[in-house]
Amino acid sequence: MKNMINSNIRFLRKKNGWTQEELAERMSISRQSIAKWESGESVPDIINCMELAKLFGVSIDQLVSLSFENENMDEDASKGKYAFGMVKVGERGQIVIPKSARDIFNIAAGDRMIVLGDTGKGGIALVKVTGFSEIFE
Repeated sequence: MKNMINSNIRFLRKKNGWTQEELAERMSISRQSIAKWESGESVPDIINCMELAKLFGVSIDQLVSLSFENENMDEDASKGKYAFGMVKVGERGQIVIPKSARDIFNIAAGDRMIVLGDTGKGGIALVKVTGFSEIFE
């Protein structure tokens, strides 16, 4: 599997509107380190991966293994549609909704969700109970 961390760092940095210098300042490292990571010349150590994930609001797994560019992880502003990445289903069917999705849709612990599905499209969706009636209007 291709190492995607370099393109993810570049993509997420640009998505946040930061220059390499600005990201370097936020992490208290050199701009050259950021440039080397983005070019694939080197990769960040685990401590820097943790800091990058925190700054970008993604998991370390997402940072190192997903292709944000290919998965269209950013918002399609004209349609308000998002792709938040992948989650793993636990043994009892539980999933963790990514923090960015919880923030955008104002989802908090204890909120009730309705699970919808479409076998024809192979999809499943979660809708907050408070917003459910709006879907049918």
